[in-house]
Amino acid sequence: MTALTIEDVSMRFELPNGASVQALKNINLDIGTGELMSVLGPSGCGKTTLLNIVAGFLAPTEGIIKLGNEVVHGPGPERGMVFQQGALFEWMNVRKNIGFGPAMKGAPRAETEARVTELLEIVGLHDFGEKMIYELSGGMQQRVALARCLANDPEVILMDEPLGALDALTREKMQSLVLEIWKKTGTTIILITHSVEEALLLGERLLVMAPRPGRIHKEYRLPFAEMGVGADLREVKHHEDYSTTREEILSMIWDMEEEIMGRGETAA
Repeated sequence: MTALTIEDVSMRFELPNGASVQALKNINLDIGTGELMSVLGPSGCGKTTLLNIVAGFLAPTEGIIKLGNEVVHGPGPERGMVFQQGALFEWMNVRKNIGFGPAMKGAPRAETEARVTELLEIVGLHDFGEKMIYELSGGMQQRVALARCLANDPEVILMDEPLGALDALTREKMQSLVLEIWKKTGTTIILITHSVEEALLLGERLLVMAPRPGRIHKEYRLPFAEMGVGADLREVKHHEDYSTTREEILSMIWDMEEEIMGRGETAA
């Protein structure tokens, strides 16, 4: 069953000097319900632009986004967003941050409290509900951001470099958590990353995008996300196919970066 359809999406940005930048050109994708898809590519390939269009933050120059049979015209709670920085409310404690969405929708208080308690358990923060955001580490804050997203029961979770600012050990723990949540909830997840290793671990479906204009260069169907659920991710990385695919993608992106530099373009 298709969760999300991207039909002939192009995006062109007009510049103050009268020039324009073609950020995306004719992107077509069908993303199935419950798919975990990672998107990778060199700087300037339009991957974050594409995510923002799916989120409804940007309207494409051409084409449409459909969630089920409904055309996307703007942001909505059925598409949850997790940013690189948690974008949390510093003046609220953890519990109130997570329950903010349901409270704004008028959900009964007891129902919201029960849901927040459940999510605190899922993301491993059951003892931190009353803590203020500034009292938490970066990894904990990202756990709160993920729980706040899940509190709205989104059909699709959009993640824009959500683990990029974390140290290596915390990042690995969060990668395991993303896999666990994907498997438990069956939610469709689209994750943008600059890390080839992360894209391999968190993408049963992996897209490599090329610039410019941004377009889908190659698609992979991979076993590593499924292998990583409940497993030691370092063991998954020892798989022969993992190393081979990593080197192939690294070479592919390196060649793209060399081409960009050769054209004298500034990566965005």
